[in-house]
Amino acid sequence: MLPTDAHMVPGNRVTLVHDAEHCLPAMERAIAAAEREILLEMYWFDSDATGRRFAALLADKARAGVRVCVTYDSVGSWGVDRSMFDAMRAAGCEIYEYNPLRGPWLKWRISNRRNHRKQLIIDGRLGMTGGVNLADAWSAAADGGTTFRDDVVVIEGPAVAVMREIFAATFVKGPGMRAIPSLPLAPACGDSPVSVLANDERKNRRLIERAYVRAIQSASRRVLIENSYFIPGFLVRRALTRAKKRGVDVRVLLPLDSDVPVVSYATHKLYAPLLRHGIRIFEWGRSILHSKTAVIDDFCTLGTHNLDYRSWLYNLEINVSIADPAVAAQLALRIERDMAESVEIDARSWSYRPLWDRVLEEFFYRFRRIL
Repeated sequence: MLPTDAHMVPGNRVTLVHDAEHCLPAMERAIAAAEREILLEMYWFDSDATGRRFAALLADKARAGVRVCVTYDSVGSWGVDRSMFDAMRAAGCEIYEYNPLRGPWLKWRISNRRNHRKQLIIDGRLGMTGGVNLADAWSAAADGGTTFRDDVVVIEGPAVAVMREIFAATFVKGPGMRAIPSLPLAPACGDSPVSVLANDERKNRRLIERAYVRAIQSASRRVLIENSYFIPGFLVRRALTRAKKRGVDVRVLLPLDSDVPVVSYATHKLYAPLLRHGIRIFEWGRSILHSKTAVIDDFCTLGTHNLDYRSWLYNLEINVSIADPAVAAQLALRIERDMAESVEIDARSWSYRPLWDRVLEEFFYRFRRIL
Protein backbone atom coordinates (compact mmCIF):
# COMPACT_ATOMS: atom_id res chain seq x y z
CA MET A 1 0.00 0.00 0.00
CA LEU A 2 1.13 3.56 -0.68
CA PRO A 3 2.66 4.79 2.58
CA THR A 4 0.58 7.99 2.62
CA ASP A 5 -2.59 6.66 4.18
CA ALA A 6 -3.49 10.10 5.56
CA HIS A 7 -4.26 11.20 1.99
CA MET A 8 -6.43 8.19 1.18
CA VAL A 9 -10.14 8.89 0.64
CA PRO A 10 -12.31 5.76 0.99
CA GLY A 11 -15.54 4.86 -0.77
CA ASN A 12 -14.73 5.28 -4.47
CA ARG A 13 -15.52 3.30 -7.59
CA VAL A 14 -12.50 3.03 -9.91
CA THR A 15 -12.52 2.09 -13.59
CA LEU A 16 -9.42 1.74 -15.77
CA VAL A 17 -9.75 2.68 -19.44
CA HIS A 18 -7.10 1.96 -22.06
CA ASP A 19 -6.14 3.17 -25.52
CA ALA A 20 -7.66 5.24 -28.29
CA GLU A 21 -10.76 3.17 -28.93
CA HIS A 22 -11.89 3.57 -25.30
CA CYS A 23 -10.36 6.67 -23.62
CA LEU A 24 -11.73 9.49 -25.76
CA PRO A 25 -15.20 7.92 -26.14
CA ALA A 26 -15.38 7.56 -22.33
CA MET A 27 -14.59 11.27 -21.98
CA GLU A 28 -17.22 12.19 -24.57
CA ARG A 29 -19.88 10.14 -22.79
CA ALA A 30 -19.03 11.80 -19.48
CA ILE A 31 -19.32 15.29 -20.99
CA ALA A 32 -22.61 14.42 -22.68
CA ALA A 33 -24.03 13.27 -19.31
CA ALA A 34 -23.07 16.47 -17.43
CA GLU A 35 -25.98 18.31 -15.85
CA ARG A 36 -24.48 21.34 -14.09
CA GLU A 37 -20.68 21.62 -14.36
CA ILE A 38 -17.78 20.51 -16.56
CA LEU A 39 -14.20 21.25 -15.49
CA LEU A 40 -11.53 20.41 -18.06
CA GLU A 41 -7.78 20.87 -17.59
CA MET A 42 -5.75 19.90 -20.64
CA TYR A 43 -2.10 20.27 -21.63
CA TRP A 44 -2.75 19.77 -25.35
CA PHE A 45 -6.15 20.82 -26.69
CA ASP A 46 -5.68 20.76 -30.46
CA SER A 47 -7.86 22.23 -33.18
CA ASP A 48 -7.68 19.07 -35.30
CA ALA A 49 -10.69 16.81 -35.85
CA THR A 50 -10.57 15.42 -32.31
CA GLY A 51 -10.13 18.80 -30.66
CA ARG A 52 -12.92 20.38 -32.66
CA ARG A 53 -15.25 17.49 -31.85
CA PHE A 54 -14.71 18.08 -28.13
CA ALA A 55 -14.91 21.86 -28.56
CA ALA A 56 -18.32 21.51 -30.23
CA LEU A 57 -19.56 19.16 -27.51
CA LEU A 58 -18.42 21.53 -24.75
CA ALA A 59 -19.98 24.52 -26.53
CA ASP A 60 -23.29 22.66 -26.84
CA LYS A 61 -23.28 21.90 -23.11
CA ALA A 62 -22.53 25.56 -22.30
CA ARG A 63 -25.43 26.70 -24.47
CA ALA A 64 -27.62 24.20 -22.62
CA GLY A 65 -26.85 25.96 -19.31
CA VAL A 66 -24.02 23.76 -17.99
CA ARG A 67 -21.09 25.73 -16.60
CA VAL A 68 -18.03 24.79 -18.68
CA CYS A 69 -14.58 25.81 -17.42
CA VAL A 70 -11.48 24.97 -19.44
CA THR A 71 -7.78 25.43 -18.73
CA TYR A 72 -5.31 24.68 -21.51
CA ASP A 73 -1.54 25.12 -21.63
CA SER A 74 -0.14 27.70 -24.03
CA VAL A 75 2.90 25.66 -25.07
CA GLY A 76 1.17 22.29 -25.00
CA SER A 77 -1.51 23.67 -27.33
CA TRP A 78 1.01 25.53 -29.48
CA GLY A 79 -0.26 26.03 -33.01
CA VAL A 80 -3.93 25.67 -32.14
CA ASP A 81 -6.41 27.71 -34.16
CA ARG A 82 -7.51 30.14 -31.47
CA SER A 83 -10.74 30.90 -33.28
CA MET A 84 -11.89 27.51 -31.93
CA PHE A 85 -11.59 28.85 -28.39
CA ASP A 86 -13.23 32.13 -29.42
CA ALA A 87 -16.25 30.16 -30.63
CA MET A 88 -16.34 28.24 -27.35
CA ARG A 89 -16.26 31.52 -25.39
CA ALA A 90 -19.07 32.88 -27.54
CA ALA A 91 -21.12 29.81 -26.57
CA GLY A 92 -20.54 30.54 -22.88
CA CYS A 93 -17.44 28.48 -22.03
CA GLU A 94 -14.98 30.02 -19.58
CA ILE A 95 -11.46 29.46 -20.92
CA TYR A 96 -8.08 30.14 -19.32
CA GLU A 97 -4.86 29.91 -21.35
CA TYR A 98 -2.21 28.92 -18.83
CA ASN A 99 1.04 30.91 -18.88
CA PRO A 100 0.87 32.32 -22.42
CA LEU A 101 4.16 33.05 -24.15
CA ARG A 102 2.72 36.06 -25.91
CA GLY A 103 3.31 39.29 -24.04
CA PRO A 104 2.31 42.93 -24.62
CA TRP A 105 3.26 44.26 -28.06
CA LEU A 106 3.83 40.67 -29.21
CA LYS A 107 7.01 40.39 -27.13
CA TRP A 108 8.01 36.89 -26.00
CA ARG A 109 8.85 35.86 -22.52
CA ILE A 110 10.56 32.63 -21.58
CA SER A 111 8.97 30.38 -18.99
CA ASN A 112 9.40 26.70 -18.31
CA ARG A 113 6.37 26.53 -16.00
CA ARG A 114 3.76 24.48 -17.83
CA ASN A 115 0.41 22.94 -16.90
CA HIS A 116 0.85 19.28 -17.87
CA ARG A 117 -2.31 18.06 -16.14
CA LYS A 118 -5.10 16.31 -18.01
CA GLN A 119 -8.29 15.95 -16.00
CA LEU A 120 -12.02 16.06 -16.59
CA ILE A 121 -14.44 16.54 -13.70
CA ILE A 122 -18.20 16.21 -14.14
CA ASP A 123 -20.75 17.61 -11.66
CA GLY A 124 -18.36 17.01 -8.74
CA ARG A 125 -19.16 13.29 -8.88
CA LEU A 126 -16.92 11.85 -11.61
CA GLY A 127 -13.26 12.59 -12.33
CA MET A 128 -10.93 11.32 -15.04
CA THR A 129 -7.17 11.71 -15.44
CA GLY A 130 -4.32 10.04 -17.27
CA GLY A 131 -2.00 10.72 -20.17
CA VAL A 132 -4.65 11.41 -22.83
CA ASN A 133 -4.77 14.82 -24.52
CA LEU A 134 -7.49 16.11 -26.85
CA ALA A 135 -5.76 15.57 -30.19
CA ASP A 136 -5.82 13.17 -33.12
CA ALA A 137 -2.75 11.38 -31.74
CA TRP A 138 -5.08 9.73 -29.21
CA SER A 139 -7.86 8.89 -31.67
CA ALA A 140 -8.44 5.47 -33.16
CA ALA A 141 -6.87 4.66 -36.52
CA ALA A 142 -10.35 4.42 -38.06
CA ASP A 143 -10.82 8.10 -37.16
CA GLY A 144 -7.47 9.10 -38.66
CA GLY A 145 -5.62 9.03 -35.36
CA THR A 146 -2.15 7.84 -34.36
CA THR A 147 -3.47 5.53 -31.61
CA PHE A 148 -1.03 6.47 -28.84
CA ARG A 149 -0.79 3.76 -26.16
CA ASP A 150 -2.25 5.44 -23.06
CA ASP A 151 -4.41 5.02 -19.97
CA VAL A 152 -7.14 6.89 -18.10
CA VAL A 153 -8.56 6.27 -14.64
CA VAL A 154 -12.20 7.09 -13.91
CA ILE A 155 -13.01 7.94 -10.29
CA GLU A 156 -16.55 8.13 -8.91
CA GLY A 157 -17.04 9.09 -5.28
CA PRO A 158 -15.74 11.47 -2.61
CA ALA A 159 -12.14 11.60 -3.94
CA VAL A 160 -13.43 13.61 -6.92
CA ALA A 161 -13.71 16.60 -4.57
CA VAL A 162 -9.90 16.65 -4.29
CA MET A 163 -9.55 16.72 -8.08
CA ARG A 164 -12.05 19.56 -8.20
CA GLU A 165 -10.08 21.56 -5.61
CA ILE A 166 -6.89 21.07 -7.62
CA PHE A 167 -8.58 22.36 -10.77
CA ALA A 168 -10.12 25.34 -8.98
CA ALA A 169 -6.86 26.46 -7.37
CA THR A 170 -5.28 26.93 -10.80
CA PHE A 171 -8.33 28.12 -12.73
CA VAL A 172 -9.11 31.09 -10.47
CA LYS A 173 -5.65 32.53 -11.15
CA GLY A 174 -6.62 33.17 -14.76
CA PRO A 175 -7.51 36.75 -15.75
CA GLY A 176 -11.22 37.35 -15.17
CA MET A 177 -11.95 33.76 -14.18
CA ARG A 178 -14.76 33.29 -11.66
CA ALA A 179 -14.37 31.17 -8.54
CA ILE A 180 -15.48 27.55 -8.51
CA PRO A 181 -18.05 27.28 -5.69
CA SER A 182 -18.23 24.30 -3.39
CA LEU A 183 -20.46 21.37 -4.20
CA PRO A 184 -21.80 18.67 -1.87
CA LEU A 185 -19.35 15.81 -1.42
CA ALA A 186 -20.13 12.93 -3.76
CA PRO A 187 -21.48 9.95 -1.80
CA ALA A 188 -19.48 6.78 -1.36
CA CYS A 189 -20.21 4.37 -4.20
CA GLY A 190 -17.39 1.83 -4.10
CA ASP A 191 -14.71 0.17 -2.01
CA SER A 192 -11.49 1.71 -3.38
CA PRO A 193 -9.40 4.07 -1.23
CA VAL A 194 -7.98 6.78 -3.50
CA SER A 195 -5.27 9.37 -3.02
CA VAL A 196 -5.05 12.35 -5.38
CA LEU A 197 -1.72 14.18 -5.36
CA ALA A 198 -0.78 17.35 -7.25
CA ASN A 199 2.07 19.82 -7.15
CA ASP A 200 1.77 23.57 -7.69
CA GLU A 201 3.88 26.50 -8.84
CA ARG A 202 5.69 27.21 -5.59
CA LYS A 203 5.50 24.36 -3.10
CA ASN A 204 5.24 20.60 -3.06
CA ARG A 205 7.24 20.50 -6.27
CA ARG A 206 8.42 16.92 -5.58
CA LEU A 207 5.27 15.67 -3.84
CA ILE A 208 4.42 13.03 -6.45
CA GLU A 209 8.01 11.94 -6.97
CA ARG A 210 8.48 11.47 -3.22
CA ALA A 211 5.31 9.39 -3.06
CA TYR A 212 6.82 7.19 -5.77
CA VAL A 213 10.05 6.87 -3.79
CA ARG A 214 8.29 5.98 -0.51
CA ALA A 215 6.18 3.38 -2.28
CA ILE A 216 9.17 1.77 -3.99
CA GLN A 217 11.06 1.77 -0.69
CA SER A 218 8.19 -0.18 0.90
CA ALA A 219 7.82 -2.69 -1.97
CA SER A 220 8.20 -6.34 -1.04
CA ARG A 221 7.08 -8.18 -4.21
CA ARG A 222 6.87 -6.15 -7.39
CA VAL A 223 7.49 -2.78 -9.00
CA LEU A 224 6.04 -2.55 -12.51
CA ILE A 225 6.49 0.80 -14.27
CA GLU A 226 5.16 1.90 -17.66
CA ASN A 227 6.35 5.42 -18.48
CA SER A 228 6.73 7.51 -21.61
CA TYR A 229 9.49 9.92 -20.55
CA PHE A 230 11.80 8.12 -18.14
CA ILE A 231 14.80 10.08 -16.86
CA PRO A 232 14.49 9.45 -13.11
CA GLY A 233 16.62 11.36 -10.65
CA PHE A 234 18.94 9.84 -8.09
CA LEU A 235 16.24 9.25 -5.46
CA VAL A 236 14.08 7.13 -7.77
CA ARG A 237 17.04 5.24 -9.24
CA ARG A 238 18.37 4.42 -5.78
CA ALA A 239 14.95 3.24 -4.61
CA LEU A 240 14.64 0.96 -7.66
CA THR A 241 18.10 -0.59 -7.27
CA ARG A 242 17.63 -1.13 -3.53
CA ALA A 243 14.26 -2.77 -4.17
CA LYS A 244 15.92 -5.13 -6.61
CA LYS A 245 18.58 -5.99 -4.02
CA ARG A 246 15.76 -6.92 -1.61
CA GLY A 247 14.51 -9.45 -4.15
CA VAL A 248 11.66 -7.34 -5.53
CA ASP A 249 10.62 -7.97 -9.14
CA VAL A 250 11.48 -4.63 -10.80
CA ARG A 251 10.48 -4.17 -14.43
CA VAL A 252 10.22 -1.03 -16.55
CA LEU A 253 8.40 -0.62 -19.88
CA LEU A 254 9.50 2.30 -22.06
CA PRO A 255 8.84 3.42 -25.64
CA LEU A 256 10.95 2.09 -28.49
CA ASP A 257 10.11 5.19 -30.55
CA SER A 258 9.26 8.30 -28.55
CA ASP A 259 7.29 11.29 -29.80
CA VAL A 260 10.19 13.30 -28.27
CA PRO A 261 13.28 11.44 -29.60
CA VAL A 262 15.84 13.49 -27.64
CA VAL A 263 14.27 12.19 -24.42
CA SER A 264 14.90 8.62 -25.56
CA TYR A 265 18.61 9.33 -25.95
CA ALA A 266 18.79 10.74 -22.42
CA THR A 267 16.87 7.70 -21.14
CA HIS A 268 19.25 5.30 -22.88
CA LYS A 269 22.11 6.75 -20.86
CA LEU A 270 20.53 5.09 -17.80
CA TYR A 271 19.96 1.64 -19.31
CA ALA A 272 23.41 0.20 -18.54
CA PRO A 273 23.47 1.03 -14.80
CA LEU A 274 19.89 -0.17 -14.33
CA LEU A 275 20.60 -3.41 -16.20
CA ARG A 276 23.73 -3.99 -14.11
CA HIS A 277 21.56 -3.96 -10.99
CA GLY A 278 19.25 -6.59 -12.49
CA ILE A 279 16.36 -4.27 -13.36
CA ARG A 280 14.56 -5.57 -16.45
CA ILE A 281 13.83 -3.06 -19.23
CA PHE A 282 11.35 -3.56 -22.06
CA GLU A 283 10.65 -1.38 -25.10
CA TRP A 284 7.17 -1.04 -26.62
CA GLY A 285 7.23 -0.68 -30.40
CA ARG A 286 3.65 -1.29 -31.55
CA SER A 287 2.77 2.43 -31.34
CA ILE A 288 3.83 5.52 -29.39
CA LEU A 289 3.82 4.72 -25.66
CA HIS A 290 2.47 7.64 -23.62
CA SER A 291 1.36 5.90 -20.40
CA LYS A 292 2.35 7.00 -16.90
CA THR A 293 1.38 4.02 -14.74
CA ALA A 294 2.92 1.88 -12.02
CA VAL A 295 1.95 -1.07 -9.86
CA ILE A 296 3.80 -1.49 -6.57
CA ASP A 297 2.72 -4.56 -4.60
CA ASP A 298 -1.05 -4.16 -4.12
CA PHE A 299 -1.50 -0.50 -5.02
CA CYS A 300 -1.26 1.30 -8.32
CA THR A 301 -0.80 4.84 -9.53
CA LEU A 302 -1.45 6.63 -12.80
CA GLY A 303 -1.89 10.16 -14.03
CA THR A 304 0.19 12.79 -15.82
CA HIS A 305 3.49 12.63 -13.93
CA ASN A 306 6.49 11.27 -15.83
CA LEU A 307 9.53 9.99 -14.00
CA ASP A 308 11.73 12.81 -15.28
CA TYR A 309 13.04 16.17 -14.14
CA ARG A 310 10.48 18.27 -16.00
CA SER A 311 7.55 16.70 -14.19
CA TRP A 312 8.78 17.62 -10.72
CA LEU A 313 10.87 20.69 -11.50
CA TYR A 314 8.66 22.66 -13.87
CA ASN A 315 5.26 21.12 -14.63
CA LEU A 316 1.94 21.13 -12.83
CA GLU A 317 1.00 17.45 -12.56
CA ILE A 318 -1.67 15.23 -11.03
CA ASN A 319 -1.53 11.54 -10.09
CA VAL A 320 -4.11 9.18 -8.62
CA SER A 321 -3.07 6.25 -6.41
CA ILE A 322 -5.47 3.42 -5.64
CA ALA A 323 -4.96 1.17 -2.61
CA ASP A 324 -7.14 -1.63 -3.95
CA PRO A 325 -5.54 -5.04 -4.68
CA ALA A 326 -8.17 -5.85 -7.30
CA VAL A 327 -7.53 -2.66 -9.28
CA ALA A 328 -3.76 -3.12 -8.91
CA ALA A 329 -4.06 -6.68 -10.23
CA GLN A 330 -6.06 -5.44 -13.21
CA LEU A 331 -3.46 -2.80 -14.08
CA ALA A 332 -0.60 -5.26 -13.50
CA LEU A 333 -2.16 -7.64 -16.03
CA ARG A 334 -2.29 -4.84 -18.58
CA ILE A 335 1.34 -3.81 -18.00
CA GLU A 336 2.51 -7.42 -18.16
CA ARG A 337 0.54 -7.93 -21.38
CA ASP A 338 2.27 -4.87 -22.83
CA MET A 339 5.63 -6.25 -21.74
CA ALA A 340 4.85 -9.58 -23.39
CA GLU A 341 4.25 -7.68 -26.64
CA SER A 342 7.51 -5.72 -26.25
CA VAL A 343 11.21 -6.47 -26.65
CA GLU A 344 13.35 -6.98 -23.54
CA ILE A 345 16.72 -5.24 -23.55
CA ASP A 346 19.62 -7.67 -23.24
CA ALA A 347 22.50 -6.24 -21.24
CA ARG A 348 25.20 -7.88 -23.36
CA SER A 349 23.68 -6.79 -26.66
CA TRP A 350 23.12 -3.29 -25.31
CA SER A 351 26.84 -2.96 -24.53
CA TYR A 352 27.56 -3.33 -28.27
CA ARG A 353 25.34 -0.49 -29.45
CA PRO A 354 26.90 1.98 -31.93
CA LEU A 355 29.39 4.61 -30.75
CA TRP A 356 27.32 7.41 -32.30
CA ASP A 357 24.35 6.40 -30.15
CA ARG A 358 26.53 6.63 -27.05
CA VAL A 359 27.65 10.12 -28.05
CA LEU A 360 24.05 11.29 -28.46
CA GLU A 361 23.07 9.68 -25.14
CA GLU A 362 25.84 11.51 -23.32
CA PHE A 363 25.00 14.81 -25.01
CA PHE A 364 21.26 14.82 -24.36
CA TYR A 365 21.60 13.44 -20.84
CA ARG A 366 23.49 16.61 -19.96
CA PHE A 367 20.31 18.54 -20.77
CA ARG A 368 18.00 16.17 -18.87
CA ARG A 369 16.70 18.92 -16.58
CA ILE A 370 15.08 20.82 -19.44
CA LEU A 371 13.96 18.04 -21.81
